[in-house]
Amino acid sequence: MDATQRMVCQEDFFNPLTSMGLQMASILVISHFFHLLLKALGQPGPIAQIFAGLVLGPSGLSHVDKVRDFFFQASGAEYYEIFGFFCRMLFMFLIGLETDIAYMIRNIKTSTTISYCGILIGAVFGLSVSFFLHQQLMFSSKKMVGFVLIVILLMTYTASPVVIRLAGDLRFATSPTGRLAVSCSVINEISCLILFNLIIVVHKRNFFKGGVLTIFITGVVILVNKYVAILFNKRNRNLKYLTNAELLFILSVLIGSSMIIEMFTSNSVISCFLIGVMFPKEGKTARTLVHKLTYSVHNFILPIYFGYLGFQFDWNRLSNLSSIIIVLIMVVLSIGGKISGTLLACSYLKIPLNEGVFIGFCLNLKGHADLLFIGQATNTLIGWNQEAYNLLLMSIVLNTVVSGPVLALLMRKEEKLFAQASHTTLQFQNPGEDIRTLGCVYGPRHVSAILALTSALTGSHRIPITPYIMHLIELTQKRRTNVSYHELQEDELSDDEDYGGNDVVEINDAVDAFHTDTKVFVRLIKAVSSFATLYEDVCSAAEDLRASIILAPFHKHQRIDGKMESGKEGVRTTNQKILRHAPCSVGIIVERGLAGVPGFSQLLDSTTVQQVATLFFGGPDDREAIAWSKRIASHQKINLTVIRFLSFESSRSRSERLDDRDDVVVFMSLASLETGKDIDNAFLSDFYNECVTSGQVGYVEKYVSNGGETVAALKDIGDMYSLFIVGKGGRGHSPLTTGMSDWEECPELGTVGDLLASSEYNVNGSVLVVQQHKSFQEGSYG
Repeated sequence: MDATQRMVCQEDFFNPLTSMGLQMASILVISHFFHLLLKALGQPGPIAQIFAGLVLGPSGLSHVDKVRDFFFQASGAEYYEIFGFFCRMLFMFLIGLETDIAYMIRNIKTSTTISYCGILIGAVFGLSVSFFLHQQLMFSSKKMVGFVLIVILLMTYTASPVVIRLAGDLRFATSPTGRLAVSCSVINEISCLILFNLIIVVHKRNFFKGGVLTIFITGVVILVNKYVAILFNKRNRNLKYLTNAELLFILSVLIGSSMIIEMFTSNSVISCFLIGVMFPKEGKTARTLVHKLTYSVHNFILPIYFGYLGFQFDWNRLSNLSSIIIVLIMVVLSIGGKISGTLLACSYLKIPLNEGVFIGFCLNLKGHADLLFIGQATNTLIGWNQEAYNLLLMSIVLNTVVSGPVLALLMRKEEKLFAQASHTTLQFQNPGEDIRTLGCVYGPRHVSAILALTSALTGSHRIPITPYIMHLIELTQKRRTNVSYHELQEDELSDDEDYGGNDVVEINDAVDAFHTDTKVFVRLIKAVSSFATLYEDVCSAAEDLRASIILAPFHKHQRIDGKMESGKEGVRTTNQKILRHAPCSVGIIVERGLAGVPGFSQLLDSTTVQQVATLFFGGPDDREAIAWSKRIASHQKINLTVIRFLSFESSRSRSERLDDRDDVVVFMSLASLETGKDIDNAFLSDFYNECVTSGQVGYVEKYVSNGGETVAALKDIGDMYSLFIVGKGGRGHSPLTTGMSDWEECPELGTVGDLLASSEYNVNGSVLVVQQHKSFQEGSYG
């Protein structure tokens, strides 16, 4: 009561801490209002948050004297500086934690070429205008070199947090162009920050001492985090996330090390980023950090940061023509430098013009380090006047305000570009190119098969892959609203995070073990919905992630006696809807195998080589199955054989063409056998010359007259393979499968897949049924 009375009744109620808290709350509320308005126009969240700051700042409500006196208190700068320190520390650590280092290493030449070309041209533009700006803004010829360096940094810098946030809001983060832009922005930011730190330590004349201290502290924290993560991952295995005390310990180490670096050197931005990059990615420790920090950073820290950027903008400073000209020069040259530098690099790298323009505007986004540059330059390097500080600040804000809407406009204009950039089928994708897979699991039972297929698709681990696993959880009932809180049942008190029970822990453990064995990092996501709408979550996720493959489990599972037992009917209807609406190719895995014999699901644990057969009857789905087989053929634990089924008419036509030449020439003559099979023959001919002649894949032909003979041929090989890969359909009226659909039980598997998955059919191997993305099927028939 006394504390409340002191806070409310004393004259200093409007103290800097109170005003800062109300300012942040006001920014969040106003930015949410602007976001609702601008979202319909396709504008990203940061633009709405900057506008909220403009409304609240000197250009808006703070133009009123009483509001300005409240928000702009003389002693408030220290509070904002402390808050800014925590913001920089947390989101740079989070960026490092989420950075795809493997992608950056694979594309290091492209990313660095674009980044440094933009930096170089921006530096030239900054150098050319810095002398004019110095004459206009500085009334003293002292510290000219420091002024020029800061102007160059302002011209060349890119704020990676802004790029990452806009990439998420505009939904281009998973596209090849978006990933390249994010990678370039990270390289640009780290390079500019290293240069700025070098400038500061050289100016302070403690280059050796400061550098050694920063490297030592960063190295110690990285080492401590490594062992702490291992320890925390082993503790409380029945928990999905770390406890609050464990999370606090990790963040305390990060905060303490950052404060020491800030006290004795320049800033800790690079150290926080490196600590995040080097943090162990597997296990619940990293999973907890990403989960907790992502929500707080994206929903509180970054909105307040963007709002504060606009809050400092003051239109009143543009009271004369010279000030307007200075700001326009900074904005135009910054945009021009980034666009021209990026286009120059893209021309050298053979990147299309429209993609170069898009990346250029991404790299023109400004942010927190710009404020750091002009702020520390005021205190350390230059000591420029308030007018110079405000004009440079306005140029930073305008750069982001201009580039954000332009990116949104380019996204709408180039929507087809980003759609085409995502490969929705493997047949038309370069085998050495990065693929993104989305595996669906309903419980721990399905994880082993999905992970085995993921491992197989990596081949010899030279093929880049970005796998996701989505835990699909049925929302059985909604919380009752007509009763009091204390009358709710225990299961009704749970929120979305509690759905899944112990299944979540088992799935996490399986994924962590997979990462330990293969070094392939699997990202976990979750969907909680009723079975009626669960397919929408899967298809939306696949579209957002630009997945090439959706892997889904079959609704039946094998009993001990070998019979197939049906599970939930909702799983089957979900699979059927996914097959109809999927934005990419789909594979449904049917797990089968002999008791006590390692099957394909135990690919990682088994020491024996798995025999895999790809069945080819013809059509786009079977061609997609062959494309999948190309990916897995190089896996060291897989021996792949392609079995092509042909009619006896093809056999007679072929015998007329036989000569004494080698098998390759004989096989290539198949291209002229049947005019209706030209696409299949040409595709298989290329596959044969690429994979079979090298000895990597086996090839067998079986000649049958009708569906009955096909069934007999399949029975002969039923116990020879641990996995059968076959297309769902798309073969038209093929004599090879005539009559096989008479006993069809699960049409979603297709004629052949349904036969192999049937309880009545004696097959010992699992079955992967592949459906090619429908748009490619339609195109292939045309």
